[in-house]
Amino acid sequence: MDKEINKIVLAYSGGLDTSVILHWLKEKYSADVIAFTADIGQEHNSQEVESRAKEIGASKVFIEDLKDEFVSEYVFPMFRANAVYEGEYLLGTSIARPLISKKLIELAEEENADAIAHGATGKGNDQIRFELGSYALNPDIKVLAPWRTWEYSSRADLINYCDKHQINIEVNDEDPTYSVDENLLHTSYEGGVLEDLSKPAPEKIWQRTKSISAAPEEGENIQIDFLQGDPISVNNQQMSSSEILNTLNILAGNHGIGRLDLVENRFTGMKSRGCYETPGGTLLLKAHRAIESITLDGQAAHLKDELMPQYADLIYKGLWWSPERKAIQALIDNTQEAVSGSIKLNLLKGNIEIISRESENSLYDENIVTFEDDENSYDQSDATGFIKINALRLKLNSRRNKK
Repeated sequence: MDKEINKIVLAYSGGLDTSVILHWLKEKYSADVIAFTADIGQEHNSQEVESRAKEIGASKVFIEDLKDEFVSEYVFPMFRANAVYEGEYLLGTSIARPLISKKLIELAEEENADAIAHGATGKGNDQIRFELGSYALNPDIKVLAPWRTWEYSSRADLINYCDKHQINIEVNDEDPTYSVDENLLHTSYEGGVLEDLSKPAPEKIWQRTKSISAAPEEGENIQIDFLQGDPISVNNQQMSSSEILNTLNILAGNHGIGRLDLVENRFTGMKSRGCYETPGGTLLLKAHRAIESITLDGQAAHLKDELMPQYADLIYKGLWWSPERKAIQALIDNTQEAVSGSIKLNLLKGNIEIISRESENSLYDENIVTFEDDENSYDQSDATGFIKINALRLKLNSRRNKK
């Protein structure tokens, strides 16, 4: 089967791993390798990435700006669900993988490639996410995962490979001893010095958020406007989806909002420590829940909260393209039709405080909820029968248990 591979589309970052993989694939399969880079908000130099790929031997290089598509078609739908994995993680890496898989498959079909390839390791979640997503979109695609098949096992091995094959890539002892993944939603840090759970993450790793001690002493008020569950403006300034998320990242990061240090359960069965910065996402989650609190029916909100862990689990495990995720998404999106309005928040020293909630679709009625005289809107004596009916089964159980 391998001998039939003549053209490969590689998910290419321009870093050490995928640069070695690009060269290795060409040598092993004697195939054309097309380098594809998805620009989803990570720090990178497009010209440098393209130049390096061509120098190593890529037959073609595609670098596509996907920031708006990433936020509007993946991040925002996920936040409509208030998705959080294991109570803390906002799924910043997980939600980027289905889009990259989709683009790899599309490019492979456009270029008549026989296979796609990625640089994910055999211990992590990303190999699963890339491959499940790819097979869901093209069941006949061949997926190559060099880290699971080649003889190399360390960063030192890859550096030696570069030296042997004269691959020009700058690597020095000052490079981080941990892995970094970045997109417009978050930055994650794993491995290396972070594997010792007895030690805090070094302050120098954090790139997007100020420490609490360095954050401003005075708070900042901001406003986020929503339309059908999605943010449409910040401080009365309408922007594209990617501009909104970038603005929220800057505002929240400046006030020390969005740092997270956790131990999560990988899909591969092991526990892993991850340090995450999701400043804009942390702010968006708080604001979205606030607008839902006045516009979403109570039982609909409770149903969403029951489904949310399952929905988050599907994204974490690479099942974005599964029929069950799509079905849950349809239900979630239906609940968002009236989730529109404005939320004002105060940001201060890592904290987010809700200042006000306003919506033309609000279900909150001050005349009903008031403790003052409300004879015309709510008859308190009605509660007697309501309580008796709901207490009936409890009384019956109690009497039986006393026998």
